[in-house]
Parts: sequence; C-alpha cells; structure tokens
Amino acid sequence: MTEKPEPPVAIVKKPRLVKQGPVDPGTRKGRGFSLGELREAGLSPQQAKKLGIRVDKRRKSVHPWNVEALKDYLKKLKQSSS
Repeated sequence: MTEKPEPPVAIVKKPRLVKQGPVDPGTRKGRGFSLGELREAGLSPQQAKKLGIRVDKRRKSVHPWNVEALKDYLKKLKQSSS
C-alpha cells in the first residue's frame, strides 16, 4: 500500500491594485477551496474536511484549475488505496 498523497492547495487570483489598463492580476495560494469548486469535483464540505482538504466558505469563485486539482487528488487517493 502506498502513502496518502498531499492534499491540493487552492490557487486564487490576486486582487487588482491598479484599475487602469489590462493588468495581469497574477495568482496566489488561497485559504481553501470554494463550495462551488467542491461541488463540481463531487465532494461535500464535510467529505473534504475528512480528506484534509481546506474549505473557504467565503469564496464564491469557481476556478477550473482548482476543480482539476481536486479531481486529480481524488484519483490519486483511489489509486493509493487500491
């Protein structure tokens, strides 16, 4: 049996400091995954907490890269438990 993989970290967009012109806001590590991201990955907030995944109930955005990270993590968990 292999070791349990590390839980993923949510990546969120930085807020824009300058409102003029097309500025790339960049990204940073978030406090946790939004409820929408968990829902799209097929997880409830309670299941996520049991798996060690951090949940941020304040976030409203759903980023596709975070949903993919959650799906990949779930896939790795299934492979490691087999």
